[in-house]
Amino acid sequence: MPPSQRISLAEMVRSQGSAAAPVQLSSASTDRWSVDAHPTLADLGECLFFSPGDGRIWLNDQRMLLIHSRSMGTLRRELIDNLGIDKARGLLTRAGYISGARDAQLVRERWPDADPSTILMAGTRLHTLEGVVKVIPVSFSYDPDSGRYEGEFLWHNSSEADEHLAAYGIATAPSCWQQIGYAIGYVSTLLGHLVIFREVECRAMGTPHCRVIGKSAELWSDAEDDLRYLNAQDFVGSGMLATDGESAATGASGLSAEAVEAMEADLTRALVGTSSAFNAACHLLNRVAPTDATVLFTGESGVGKERFARMLHQIGRRERQPFVAINCAAIPETLIETELFGVERGAYTGATQSRAGRFELADGGTLFLDEVGTLSLVAQGKLLRVLQEGEFERVGSTRPRKVKVRVVAATNEDLAVAVREGRFRQDLFFRLNVFPIHLPPLRERRDDIPLLMHHFLKFYGQRHAIAVRGFTQRAVQALLNYSFPGNIRELQNLIERGVILAQGHPLDLPHMFISGETLNDEVLSLALQGEGEGETGTLAGRQEERGKKASQLPGPGGSLLETVQQWRSGQQEDDAALSLPALEQTLITEAIERAGGNLSAAARLLGITRAQLAYRQQKKESQG
Repeated sequence: MPPSQRISLAEMVRSQGSAAAPVQLSSASTDRWSVDAHPTLADLGECLFFSPGDGRIWLNDQRMLLIHSRSMGTLRRELIDNLGIDKARGLLTRAGYISGARDAQLVRERWPDADPSTILMAGTRLHTLEGVVKVIPVSFSYDPDSGRYEGEFLWHNSSEADEHLAAYGIATAPSCWQQIGYAIGYVSTLLGHLVIFREVECRAMGTPHCRVIGKSAELWSDAEDDLRYLNAQDFVGSGMLATDGESAATGASGLSAEAVEAMEADLTRALVGTSSAFNAACHLLNRVAPTDATVLFTGESGVGKERFARMLHQIGRRERQPFVAINCAAIPETLIETELFGVERGAYTGATQSRAGRFELADGGTLFLDEVGTLSLVAQGKLLRVLQEGEFERVGSTRPRKVKVRVVAATNEDLAVAVREGRFRQDLFFRLNVFPIHLPPLRERRDDIPLLMHHFLKFYGQRHAIAVRGFTQRAVQALLNYSFPGNIRELQNLIERGVILAQGHPLDLPHMFISGETLNDEVLSLALQGEGEGETGTLAGRQEERGKKASQLPGPGGSLLETVQQWRSGQQEDDAALSLPALEQTLITEAIERAGGNLSAAARLLGITRAQLAYRQQKKESQG
């Protein structure tokens, strides 16, 4: 693909304009951070559970692995030796990003009301707890007015630097790639916008320790090289946005007509993500693009099937030829043949002139058949013939026409099931299913949500000429936990709606979730805490909610609550019978009974994770 057509993540680093109203999240800085603030290292250690009987380790509700550092070093060396430094660095950076993003979600869920400075530092403590590196903060700050982050840290005992030294000796460039990815993933997910970290000193290069600088993406003037390691393929990026200078030079709408048209085209073709599921689809796309093989994209509505189809065309050898798309579900059955193959003048009443169909228009290029599963059996038969013979006849004509078209199809239903039910021809299915690529729903690639949020926020801020100032913390929490039944299309709509309603203020829940979207219980409870309602009421409201839950837990007799009340008033004769472990186990037992044996529901009632509940149950059984 020509350089002019490549989509670069460097476009994500354009500044967003003047300052807007401050975010409800308070400022964070080194001066505000206390080593004794929760979550402490001990708090985080309590989230780590070992279940040796069934071979699993849990960090809260995330499964972990205890792996020899030398084993990781061997894998790292083989990646470098076989793939080269650039590809190996990209793989390790993306793996670290995923780990950091997951840890940020863990901290958000467990300590939603912790001080922002402590929340930011929790990532460094988790990195230490996980045995990767000891992190010492030199300075860091987060300004809620501008949404900008800056930080400097020292890394001691870097496991990645140790393994690089053991494999190659003194390095000529920083080598802690996975750890840099972790820092990017953790802070970006926590703040809801892209923060880039760069290692400026590395122990693998002979210095006593590693030194790392982190800044919001827009504060780096040369971040393109750092950002490219987040992309599994060259064509993955953020989409191209106008620079500040271009925005200032345009008219009242904020952008010239040409710039708007170019941005719309870039949004259509932009692919953004770094999750493993997304990267797997990109790898398949890269493999099949140089060929003429028929590709079938599958996945739910809104996952970006047409976007992938356009990228397939752009990185293939037909890129200079036409790309023609048709939505089969939007064409009436009586007109589908005319739309696909064209019509001759006088073929039927109203056919006043000859017209080419989509196959002719796409000759030499790519024809994209969206929602191909909605075609009638008659239309399927005619489509099969042109796929087999490479020729067709216009409606009203007997002269065959030859075409050379690459056919790309997409469907949001299981065509194999449709074949079994007699709704789709088996022979056509095999013609289309030459190279299937499944596109995952957004709920299976949550690690990409911060990148997509950043991309769409900047795009719609430019498109509507509105200064944007990021997201409130509860909005970030909601988007990270929302199920997204409409997938990327829904996220795109939510953010465009939010940009319009927020009018330069940070995007919050009332700006986005106004169409009856159902948030999960966790996000609803966060909203009940009243972010932005002032200092009063937040803690009290949370305690009131927890009190309501606690009073509802026991059975009809309220046995546990009555026992606790008796104990506190001195009416309980045997205090020893009401020890803390006994209280805990009684509460757990009654919660499970109330939930009908459903551990997940019981865990929600108790305000803990299912893994924590299962651990406590297993511990009781082992002691019993």
